[in-house]
Amino acid sequence: MDSLYLYLTVGAGAAALVVAFLKIIWINRQEPGGDRQREIGKFIRQGAMAFLVREYKVLIIFLVCVTTLLAVLNRGSGKLAAASFVVGAAFSALAGLIGMRAATAANHRTAHAAGRGLSYALRVAFNGGSVTGLSVVGLGILGLTGLFIVYRTVFGTSADVLQETVIPILSGYSLGASSVALFARVGGGIFTKAADVGADLVGKVEAGIPEDDPRNPATIADNVGDNVGDVAGLGSDLCESYVAAVIGAMVLGAATRTPALVSLPLVLAGFGVLVSIVGTLFVRTREGGNPQAALNLGTMGAAVVMILLSYPIVRFLAPRSFSHGSATYGSDGIFYSLAAGLVGGILIGVFAEYYTSNRRKPTKRIAKASSTGAATNIITGVEVGMQSTALPVILLVALILLSHLFAGLYGISIAALGMLATTGIQLAVDAYGPIADNAGGIAEMTRMEHSVREITDRLDSVGNTTAAIGKGFAIGSAALTALALFVAFKETVGLETIDVTSPTVITGIIFGGMLPYLFSSLIIGAVGHSAFDMIGEVRRQFLEIPGLLEGKADPDYVKCVDIATRSAIRSMIVPGILAILVPPVVGLLGGVEMLGGVLVGTTISGVMLALFMGNSGGAWDNAKKHIEEGYFGGKGSLAHKAAVIGDTVGDPFKDTAGPSMDIIIKLMSVVSLVIAPLLIR
Repeated sequence: MDSLYLYLTVGAGAAALVVAFLKIIWINRQEPGGDRQREIGKFIRQGAMAFLVREYKVLIIFLVCVTTLLAVLNRGSGKLAAASFVVGAAFSALAGLIGMRAATAANHRTAHAAGRGLSYALRVAFNGGSVTGLSVVGLGILGLTGLFIVYRTVFGTSADVLQETVIPILSGYSLGASSVALFARVGGGIFTKAADVGADLVGKVEAGIPEDDPRNPATIADNVGDNVGDVAGLGSDLCESYVAAVIGAMVLGAATRTPALVSLPLVLAGFGVLVSIVGTLFVRTREGGNPQAALNLGTMGAAVVMILLSYPIVRFLAPRSFSHGSATYGSDGIFYSLAAGLVGGILIGVFAEYYTSNRRKPTKRIAKASSTGAATNIITGVEVGMQSTALPVILLVALILLSHLFAGLYGISIAALGMLATTGIQLAVDAYGPIADNAGGIAEMTRMEHSVREITDRLDSVGNTTAAIGKGFAIGSAALTALALFVAFKETVGLETIDVTSPTVITGIIFGGMLPYLFSSLIIGAVGHSAFDMIGEVRRQFLEIPGLLEGKADPDYVKCVDIATRSAIRSMIVPGILAILVPPVVGLLGGVEMLGGVLVGTTISGVMLALFMGNSGGAWDNAKKHIEEGYFGGKGSLAHKAAVIGDTVGDPFKDTAGPSMDIIIKLMSVVSLVIAPLLIR
């Protein structure tokens, strides 16, 4: 019976891709705007494609090396694990590419659509984001389920075969998706923040010109960065989270010796894809309505429908009772764990919105502190970021304890899957943000009417909130997914307990706790070095191009895009290689106990850093926007200049280092799971 549901899951993935394709056709049929709008849109698309081509060239070399190692080191089924790795990497990269191309087609069309009203502009922008969301879940579930069906057909469906052969081979798919996600997120994040910092510090603070002013040479690079970092990078990131959550649940399902619990995560994910497709159809608003309410209706509605659908699915496919260790659990416990994960994901987003929204008290405090200078702005922002870790962590602790109570270790993995079950609609809302941001930039650069810019600014403001919620959601899901993967690793290598009094384990925990700080240092340092080059180039053009600041000459946008591209490609290599190499080196030299300690330490400090950096960066950004609305002196005031500096500090926090922590903690767990057969003595 579960074979039928697996084929339906493949159909759900295919349906998501068909809907995404239809949305691309619809977007391309919309009016692209005037000559200048089309020209700016073309510059942004060409810059984004140039970056991805250069990034993927480097990535291909890395993937070839890892594929070879997997084929050589993993005895017996190593070639199939390598094949899974290649498919996972290819699908993750393709998801990011499709989303980026849709976004660069929708941005200038959204700016033009704003001339016809808010409702139409929201529709264009959200359809562009929907392509990313549906492509990610469609490709992710299609590839994973397709490979599972093939491997199960070849090797068999018994519990032993699934646990010892099929799932270890399939884990290579997750490793491929994770590898692409890390490079895409880190490289894209470095690109976008180098351009953003350069544009803000020289344009706003030194030259005193508005954001996205066409006289600023870094504006095109800034808009390109939104696409390569927050669309292509984000798409690969959540594709990896999505796949890792499903595989973690499958591994723990195999550990129960119950084949039905291995297939169940795939089927639940497939129904989540269908729910996400339906959810995208409900994001509508009337003219003069609230875009945030429309987006919330899509996400909340999808979550409610998923909870209602999942109960009969679990009751029908899962056994009435199953055992793990000495404990016995029921199918109702699986449903409760899934529902808890769905609700927990929404609540984490609510917490992120509270600490980062320019309508909330924490961000207003940062704006007020800006009145006395940049130092107090930064101090208050750090305070808010540190404080913002408490509620999400308490929620995660409660979620872990509840899901374990409901269905044991399998319940924890199902809670992680539940948090990501409606990734299609969640990512659509998140990817909408960069499109709205680009539309606002294009409206400013092409001097569109004030009424148009009011609409694009409103869409952009909503996009800032959705971005903060999306980052909180990504961090929470990363924490649960990393825990599920760690438990899967423990089960695979037969590690019964981790004794924290053991010198081997405690040194592993301390070393693992240090790693996120080292990675963050490398990534933030890369943004700083890239921004230094960008600032120098913008200053040079202001000085050396006659009439540029007066608007009588055009800047050299291409030079700034090239600087950001070269810096990002160069800087993403070391963090990526370190994240891949640490688990096998520690595991082979220190043993599974030390590697277990490293994973514990990395997960704990990585989650804390991700929450702190993501929320403090978002709060700094929206404190600046709060001032720009006219508070504490408005644009051009001393408070505004201080807030711009705070926002600049927060840029690499929220858009580069913070999101990278999500990937690193999962990637290290996935690598450990893939190499687990080599560590079993």
